[in-house]
Amino acid sequence: MSTIKLYRYPLSGHSHRVENFLSILGLDAEIITVDLVEGEHKTPEFLSKNIFGQVPVLEDGPTTISDSNAILIYLASKYDSKRQWLPLGAEEAANVQRFLSIAAGEIAYGPAAARLVTVFGATLDHDAAIAGGHALFEILEKHLQGRDWLAGDHATIADIADYTYIAHAPEGNVSLTGYPNIRAWLNRVEALPGFTAMQATEIGLAA
Repeated sequence: MSTIKLYRYPLSGHSHRVENFLSILGLDAEIITVDLVEGEHKTPEFLSKNIFGQVPVLEDGPTTISDSNAILIYLASKYDSKRQWLPLGAEEAANVQRFLSIAAGEIAYGPAAARLVTVFGATLDHDAAIAGGHALFEILEKHLQGRDWLAGDHATIADIADYTYIAHAPEGNVSLTGYPNIRAWLNRVEALPGFTAMQATEIGLAA
């Protein structure tokens, strides 16, 4: 049995980032679903793994890592000997970090927040989240003009971190119709060997 365990929720984009990267790296992992609806993430047992009571959490033998972007950094640092996914060069690493920050910032408060409203019934300002999503997408659309990847000339964890909530933005009523460069980039991510899709919601299937 694998020593790697991933505690996740199947409709969590943060969880999907890690599950997808594990698959791309070809790492065998035991996938453990945490029942967020029943509050399993707030139990003492789970809080001992992540004091913030959030998925995902990765256990790799004696090592426990929480926060999806931190887990991506850990996996890339430990299991990618070629350092393709998290380059060692100062400038290249900074470019990757820039888009990890966007994943935790503009994406989280834009398309991810909009999806929280429609999929999970969160009491957030849906119109503001939609507007934030489009403001971000306009910037990324220009950034991806003539580029294949977000942070360099090959795929990195920047692409993995930013992919899921952008791909599933229509589930939050943030349309991707007007962003051909973004859609082409999403297709390139989906063509990566080992890519695995996140479970779609009924909203996503209808969008």
